[in-house]
Amino acid sequence: MLTGFIRWQNRFQNTLGQAVAWLTLALALLTFAVVVLRYGFNTGSIALQEGELYLHATAFMLGAAYTWLKDAHVRVDIFYAHWPRRRQAWVELLGTLLLALPMFAFILWVSWDYVATSWAIGERSTEDSGLPWVWALKTLILIMPALMMLQGLSWAALAWLTLRRPEQAEPLWRELRPAQAELERETV
Repeated sequence: MLTGFIRWQNRFQNTLGQAVAWLTLALALLTFAVVVLRYGFNTGSIALQEGELYLHATAFMLGAAYTWLKDAHVRVDIFYAHWPRRRQAWVELLGTLLLALPMFAFILWVSWDYVATSWAIGERSTEDSGLPWVWALKTLILIMPALMMLQGLSWAALAWLTLRRPEQAEPLWRELRPAQAELERETV
């Protein structure tokens, strides 16, 4: 059951992360269009400029959990990288349960009214020609910690399996880090 949840969560975050990655292409194209309009045709569009903000925010907020799945967040791992997997699992389990999950729960809690108010008033851009979906953009403030909590639960479950049932955890680690698994096989 635990391995099923971990695999489902990893597939979900992988699918979402790969879809969100395409937003960066859209962001680059939109930014190019804004620059060409401004400097080539001496005109601008508030809606297009706000669109850049919306795309950037969406890519960041929806892609954060995917980055955690890929273990690609910035780390200062002077010691961690050289520790055995079991000790790393303890760090991941305790860090996730004691730091990450409470932090994301706090973000959800303190953001709820802020986002609900935005929905209640149908918040839109303060610019006349701006985009009318500020309420939707602010919804990402709730979606991001929810996705991060799902990923945190998956990460904690994998750490727990690593500590309690390493034979069940090992195939999951190989799925997550195929290059590292190959390297470990070569050094044995």
